[in-house]
Amino acid sequence: MFDGPFDVFALIIAIIAILIAIKASSQAAELRRRFNTLEEMFCAQRRQVQPPPPLPVQAQVETPTTAATEPPPLASEAEAAPPPLVTEELSPPPLAAGPQADAPPPLPSPAPDIREPGFEERLGTRWVVWIGGLALALGGFFMVRYSIEAGLLGPGVRVFLGGLFAAALLAAGEWTRRKESISNIAALPIANIPAILTAAGTAVAFATIYAAYALYGFLVPATAFVLLGIVAMCTLAAALLHGPALAGLGVVGAFVTPVLVSSGKPDYWALYIYLAVVTAASFGLARIRLWRWLAVTTIAFAVLWLFPGLDTEQVQVAPHAFHVIAGFVLAALLVVCGFMFGPEIQDGEIEPISSGALGAYLFGAMLIVLSSAHADLALIAFALLVGATLLVAWRASAATGAIGAAAATVFVVFAEWAVRANPDMLVLPGGPIAGIGPAATDSSVTLHLVTAAIFAAGFGIAGFLAQGRSNSAIIPVVWSVAGVATPIAILVALYARIAHLDRSIPFAILAVLLAAAFGAATEALTRRETRPGIMISAALFATGTLGALALALTFALEKGWLTIALALMSLGTAWISLQRPIPFLRWLAAIFAGLVTARIAYDPRIVGDAVGTTPIFNWLLWGYGLPAASFWAASLFLRRRADDAPLRMVETAAILFTALLAFMEIRHFATGGDMISPPSLLEFALQVCITLAMAIGLERLRLHSHSIVHDVGAIVLTAIGGLISVIGLLILENPLIWRVDVGGAVFNLLLLGYALPAVLMLLLSYAVAGSRGKAYANTIAGGALVFALAYVTLEIRRFYHGPILSTGPTTGAEQYTYSIGWLGFGVVLLGVGILVNSERARLASAAVIALTILKAFVIDMSTLTGVYRALSFMGLGIVLVAIGWLYQRILFRRQVAPPPAPQSGS
Repeated sequence: MFDGPFDVFALIIAIIAILIAIKASSQAAELRRRFNTLEEMFCAQRRQVQPPPPLPVQAQVETPTTAATEPPPLASEAEAAPPPLVTEELSPPPLAAGPQADAPPPLPSPAPDIREPGFEERLGTRWVVWIGGLALALGGFFMVRYSIEAGLLGPGVRVFLGGLFAAALLAAGEWTRRKESISNIAALPIANIPAILTAAGTAVAFATIYAAYALYGFLVPATAFVLLGIVAMCTLAAALLHGPALAGLGVVGAFVTPVLVSSGKPDYWALYIYLAVVTAASFGLARIRLWRWLAVTTIAFAVLWLFPGLDTEQVQVAPHAFHVIAGFVLAALLVVCGFMFGPEIQDGEIEPISSGALGAYLFGAMLIVLSSAHADLALIAFALLVGATLLVAWRASAATGAIGAAAATVFVVFAEWAVRANPDMLVLPGGPIAGIGPAATDSSVTLHLVTAAIFAAGFGIAGFLAQGRSNSAIIPVVWSVAGVATPIAILVALYARIAHLDRSIPFAILAVLLAAAFGAATEALTRRETRPGIMISAALFATGTLGALALALTFALEKGWLTIALALMSLGTAWISLQRPIPFLRWLAAIFAGLVTARIAYDPRIVGDAVGTTPIFNWLLWGYGLPAASFWAASLFLRRRADDAPLRMVETAAILFTALLAFMEIRHFATGGDMISPPSLLEFALQVCITLAMAIGLERLRLHSHSIVHDVGAIVLTAIGGLISVIGLLILENPLIWRVDVGGAVFNLLLLGYALPAVLMLLLSYAVAGSRGKAYANTIAGGALVFALAYVTLEIRRFYHGPILSTGPTTGAEQYTYSIGWLGFGVVLLGVGILVNSERARLASAAVIALTILKAFVIDMSTLTGVYRALSFMGLGIVLVAIGWLYQRILFRRQVAPPPAPQSGS
């Protein structure tokens, strides 16, 4: 009795066979139609260029002149000689008309009909054949199923009849193919009947063998495996005659066969030897017929067959290594274009299939290394494939893309090895730590060191020697990227594994030597003649030089010096860009600035908790100050050549680190080194003052540099200062609202948080006057007025309430003092406005006096009593009268015109 899985398998195999046959027959019909069209066009052209038949003998007349018997003159002679005189006596008689003289020239044959087939033609010539093939395959399956359900035939007879039906279909397919090939009738653009019959027979053969093995037990696993493999291989062979339909069916069947036939004890050697044979046949067929899709399908199945054996505790490294090595060798021989037996390709072109094939097997070798815990044999096999990749890519530029895959897999292998714990740390008195593994040491450190040295030298030397060997610009760049990045990545991985990211002078020396090698390569490349990609490669090796120097500083110094080292690399790169005008170096300086910014975002304290408690002179000064200075100097170097995106990125980093240095040092000072404590009035006050001071500096600097970064930076710092002033000083830490100790009577936090910001805002308003909008400058000046008036008010409050301003009642004397203070402040502003002839100061005075008048009539009239109320209004009146007198007599004094002189009479 058939079971459910077999029904599903039979249906899937049949559908796959018919779908692939449909695709193949469509391609074959299209190719056949194009061939017929070309043949008819060729025949038409041959008919047009045939020479005319010779004239009859009697039509030829001899002339008495010798000119008629001479050959015609050349074109140059005909142009130079004058035309001969023609007379009746010398003119030859007309030629006698032959039988073909009056015949018109043959008309060109009509163009062949290349119309697309209609619906009826498709239905009658293609679709019915495809559906018929599917019906044949399913009919065989269902006939056997019916015989089982009805009990008509025994298992042996069923299997025999299934095999017989498969053989009949295969024979019919071959007979129809031969009948079509010996026929004199031109092939029509119809469905490929031989291919469909052969595909259906192959599907029935697969199902019959599987039923004999899985359902009835007639075959042992080894026999079934061999028979299914033979069917798959024969299907691939038949694809040479019947097209891609059977190739797809054969490769799918060949790689699915090990899934169908399984045993309790897997034999990986037998599996991978079988897969090697299948891969060779499939690659050979793909090479002969130039079927890219078949090569890609084979590679995908081959890589997928690696995974079943990698999920066990004891990975069998040898057969898995054989699988990837065999597949790599076959791909290099048959798939890589321009190498050995591979297809031809234009020189200098990177072909995706060639590069991807090698990269896929490198990926498989990397998985074996990782799954086997870096076993020696796995690492050796991986190293061999990496070296073979360099060799193949050196000989065939089509596989240059595999260089990137090789570099990436090398990095993954050594990075995974680096993150593993030190073997010494795994050994305890009681044995290895639970969950780590069966052994304390999982691989040989010596082998890794030797392999790392070989990889670093191989990629670096090959990357340098590959320059100038190709006319393509991208190929030398790929080699140089791998030649620079791989040694640096390996050095970092070894440093992390062996030195645990601590100081290591030996690794610093290795980094310096690597930088020297990259520097020598850079100098050598810059002296060469201009070739495609040379300048970019030189820039990449220069990048490697600076990167290796940065690593040397990192290895030799403490962890916090990494930030400083990268910033110094930005400065060094900017300086080198002046000496060697390589465009990429400018971008490299910007990249280093971005790396330092990312490093700060990861840990703003630079060295974690080791910042220290010393104000100013701590790790924040070095971690932010030195990068800021480096970026400012780098921006000066970069500006000498151009104002471009890299310069703006470095200038942005310079402004950012300068601001961060100020903010972080202020926070460290205000919190006593506790960087996570809540903010205070002192911190907000210092931040506002520093921010406004930096905004003033940038406003002055932008007038000389004309830099968009300085322009925008000044606006951003002004906005930040305004936000901190309003939110921090007037709301969050306002001593009138919250309990804040402001300090002494005169030299206190009020002077730092309100008076000094008012002065800086006033200076900033004058710095932007004339260069920015009037509203922008007046807004900043208005902020200065608000903070100045706030300082006067809070200082009066401090005189009456002591250092805590938020407690205690407000007395009449205090209210009267507010009015006197505001009025005096307004008078002072008026006097300044008169002395320096500042309309802005006089308008500010008017605003303060108006506020004082409002306070007098709204607050003082209701709250003050007795003499304070009288004195308040009396003083206000006297001041207002005096102000009016000043305006009349000094500012707007009328010039009285002298009386007109009397006119004398005539």
